[in-house]
Amino acid sequence: MSHPAPPSPDDAQATLDAWLAREAQVRAGIAACTTRLELAQLPALSGLEQMQAILRGEYPFQGISRTLDFLLVEVGDGMATFQGTPGPSHHNPMGGIHGGWYATLLDSALGCAVNTRMPPGRGYTTAELSVKIVKAIGPKVQRVRAIGRVRHCGRQLATAEADLVGPDGTLYAHATTTCLVFDRPKAA
Repeated sequence: MSHPAPPSPDDAQATLDAWLAREAQVRAGIAACTTRLELAQLPALSGLEQMQAILRGEYPFQGISRTLDFLLVEVGDGMATFQGTPGPSHHNPMGGIHGGWYATLLDSALGCAVNTRMPPGRGYTTAELSVKIVKAIGPKVQRVRAIGRVRHCGRQLATAEADLVGPDGTLYAHATTTCLVFDRPKAA
């Protein structure tokens, strides 16, 4: 993925403000939604429709997103963006953000990007995940985004790549995945 020149401090603040506004919008939509999809309804939806239902609050975010303080903020054909709030509950014993937190955000963006390419009745699972952490997330970083994009989606394999970036354009980590694609078992 190519990266534009870093924004100015004013631009970085404007980006952070936009990210926080989008986060508030997603959280408000989730809180306000009274319609909920049942788990049994999901196989009839495409992966993109499933992800859009999560964004609309019609299907709950998974528990890990609450535990690790991140959420889906954007989704489209072959792409998914998660936003995370790094904080003290994610620290490793040395006081930095744990590498598993980086990996979880990136894996979520990668897998959900692949999921957007799944037709009804098809699923995927991560077969390989490679994460490269290139910079520590410091205490002044309020939010980061994991932006995943599908590189290839075939009948049996899918590949994707993702970047973990701050609002100022700083690259903190990048990752790739290979996913196995399969037919979901039919409900009994």
